[in-house]
Amino acid sequence: MTSASLPPLALTMGEPAGIGGELTLKAWLALGVTGPAFVALDDPARLAAIANRLKLKVPIRKVAAMAEGAAVFADALPVLPIALPQESVPGEPDPAQADAILTSIRRAVELCQSGEAAGIVTNPIQKSNLTAAGFRFPGHTEYLEHLAGPGYRAQMMLAGRGLRVVLVTIHEPLAKAIARLTMEMIVDAGRRAAASFRSDLGIRNPRIAVAGLNPHAGEDGTIGHEDQAIVTPAVTRLQQEGIRAFGPLPPDTMFTTRARRGYDVALCLYHDQGLIPLKTLDMMGGVNVTLGLPFVRTSPDHGTALDIAGRGVAEATSLIAAIRMAAGLSSRRMKQKA
Repeated sequence: MTSASLPPLALTMGEPAGIGGELTLKAWLALGVTGPAFVALDDPARLAAIANRLKLKVPIRKVAAMAEGAAVFADALPVLPIALPQESVPGEPDPAQADAILTSIRRAVELCQSGEAAGIVTNPIQKSNLTAAGFRFPGHTEYLEHLAGPGYRAQMMLAGRGLRVVLVTIHEPLAKAIARLTMEMIVDAGRRAAASFRSDLGIRNPRIAVAGLNPHAGEDGTIGHEDQAIVTPAVTRLQQEGIRAFGPLPPDTMFTTRARRGYDVALCLYHDQGLIPLKTLDMMGGVNVTLGLPFVRTSPDHGTALDIAGRGVAEATSLIAAIRMAAGLSSRRMKQKA
């Protein structure tokens, strides 16, 4: 199934005070003729104002349904309207906009669940702004897991040029993440990574490099006991289940060019262990992929960039990569269902 035969992707609003609107417009300029097609779940007046201010020649077309958006995508940016209560100011998040931001995400999920959208691509949100309005989830990933319903376990994968990383713990303080880390958590993450790579990426038996927790992966227990007590048994369990896992590997050497040739994905134990090398290697082209959900979700691997919002200098490379990846993943899933 080609991207042309897929339903369009749903692209969420993100933080209105950030660079998401600008990225949406630039993504359409890059993809409007060839696709993959997407429909912005956003405020049409906001996008038109940004296009006018930044002198981006993007015609905006309100649509009532995703199918209508697919029909007009080659000629205009289709927007399924979600009104903001007031005009947003670049660089100044406003908790009053939270309901519209979350409505955009919820609506995208509903469109995927009904089959009207092939997948979801999310523009970055400002978590502190949503928290100030009462949002109780650490981030997009956890909220999407909640919206998916009981029985689903979301897992964050970051993919960039020459590296994929899957995280065991995600958005939580480092001290808390380490304190609650268990062998079972690592095994569960490894299992779900292997299953997702088979179903979504077509890699039948992925090579999973498991990062150590301590410097030098604990150096036989002389630099902490966790690698011997928790990580090594988890790797053994995964191997016993037929999963090609190995480690724990010293985190300071496992991301070199030579080392990365030896695995398909790095299983990292906490957020920055995986994201620092990924963003160093491919800050502009990295894509955040949520595995384990009943719908495809990708996102650019960067934040709202409030400091440059409204200036017209934001790079849309990562969002464009996220759109293309979402289309590819959606196509594979639909072929498997056929």
